Amino acid sequence: MQIPIFTVDAFTNRPFSGNPAAVCLLENDLDEDLHQKIATEMNLSETAFIRKLKPGDDFTKSSCFGLRWFTPANEVPLCGHATLASAAVLFHVQKNTNSVLTFVTMSGELKARQVKDHIVLDLPLYTAYPQELKEVEELIKAAVGDMIVQDVRYSPDTKKLLVRLSDTYERSVLEDLKVSAQHFLSAEKTGKVKGLILTVKGNSSGKGHDFYSRYFAPWYGVLEDPVTGSAHAVLSSYWSEQLGKKEMLAFQCSRRGGELKISVRSDGRVDIAGQTAVVLKGNLTF
Repeated sequence: MQIPIFTVDAFTNRPFSGNPAAVCLLENDLDEDLHQKIATEMNLSETAFIRKLKPGDDFTKSSCFGLRWFTPANEVPLCGHATLASAAVLFHVQKNTNSVLTFVTMSGELKARQVKDHIVLDLPLYTAYPQELKEVEELIKAAVGDMIVQDVRYSPDTKKLLVRLSDTYERSVLEDLKVSAQHFLSAEKTGKVKGLILTVKGNSSGKGHDFYSRYFAPWYGVLEDPVTGSAHAVLSSYWSEQLGKKEMLAFQCSRRGGELKISVRSDGRVDIAGQTAVVLKGNLTF
C-alpha cells in the first residue's frame, strides 16, 4: 500500500520553524490500528489523516473531507496546527479549487479559507473558568517553581489548565523558563488536566504581540508543543476578555516559535490565521 504523505510547518512562513505536522491523504479507508502506527512512526506532535467522505470525492475539487489527528501516543479531539497543515496540502499541493474547505472532525465541522498569504481556521472558542489553586498547586509548582502566578483558569471542554504569570514578567522570562514536563505526570494523575498553558501579557501598545504562551501536554506524549492552535482556542477567549480586544496577535515562545492572528467572533467561535511551509512530499509504503 502507498499513502501520499507531507510534512508541513504550520504557523510560520519559514521551513524548520513553527509546528510540524504530517498529513496523509487517504484514497480508501485505512485499518483502524494503522492510524496510530503511522503517527507513532512519524513521531511528530500530530499526524493528520484526510479522508474522502463519499465515493467520487476528489482532493482537488471536493470541498468537504473527514479529518482525524493522532499524536505518537493517541488520538486527540482537536488539533489546530495539523488542521492548518491539512488545508495547506489541499490548497497549495493539491491545488484544490474551493475558496473554503470543511473538515468533519471529533470537534464538529471546522472550516479553513485562504486570505492572501494566510490560511484562516474557524475553530470553537473555549471558556476557561477560575480554578481553585489548591487543587492544581502541585502541578503549577512543577511547572513554574516559585514564580508569581497572577491567574489560574481551567477549560473543562478541553481539559487545559491556563496559568497566567505575573505581568511583571517579560516575554524573555517565559522563554528562558526551564520546564521539565515529564514531572507533570506525577504531579497530576487525576485525569482532570491534559494540557498546561503558561501565558504572559504582551506589549500590545503599538505593533507588538498581545500575549505570549508556551504549551505542554505530556499526558498525550507531547512534552512541549511548538505552536498550538487548540490552546489558542482557550487563550483567545481569556485574553479577549482581559484585554477587551477582539483582534489580537499572539506568539508561542517555543524553541521553534510561531505567530497566530486571532479574531474572536460574536458567534462563540474564533478565527485563527497562520502561514505554512511544506517541507516534505513523499509516500508511505507498507
